[in-house]
Amino acid sequence: MQWRWPHALAAGIMLSVGLGAGYGLASNRPAMRQANATAQLPVFVREAVAAHVVYTPEQRHPVEVAAQQQAHLVQWLSKRLGVPLKVPVLDAEGFHLVGGRLLPGETGQARAQFMYENTAGQRATLYVSVLPQSKAAALPVAFRWTEDGGTQGFYWIDGRQGYALSATLPRAQLQVLAEAVYRQLD
Repeated sequence: MQWRWPHALAAGIMLSVGLGAGYGLASNRPAMRQANATAQLPVFVREAVAAHVVYTPEQRHPVEVAAQQQAHLVQWLSKRLGVPLKVPVLDAEGFHLVGGRLLPGETGQARAQFMYENTAGQRATLYVSVLPQSKAAALPVAFRWTEDGGTQGFYWIDGRQGYALSATLPRAQLQVLAEAVYRQLD
């Protein structure tokens, strides 16, 4: 009977370790799904979030061209992206244009970022990209919600242009901004 005791102890330990490992893996599954969901976002949306996170905290140089030179900004960015751009006016929603900048895209294509700020100092960015014809047809055309850490956003495709509006605002407030941008660009 003594030979059964070590086997029973080993079996009990293995069962405990197995249950503990299984429980640990199960508790990590939502985080893994979130990471996979982020990885499935269109490239321009991931670029938009990264640019938002990098440039919105800047106090001295948040943009390359200030809002006071809006005509120059629009002309310059339109030329670099190869499409005529518009800068939405969000004053009615409580946000004024700070300015914009030129950014690189996935394989060297130019991207544009327009930055807005409200009186509380909260910033929102509109990221504009021109997509290759093959990718534009394959991506969703409706508003899509995304959340990456503390940055939330809406993105959409309109023809060959991809737009991503990012901020650390409540979803309802960000949706009001996204709808205002969409109406003005349509």
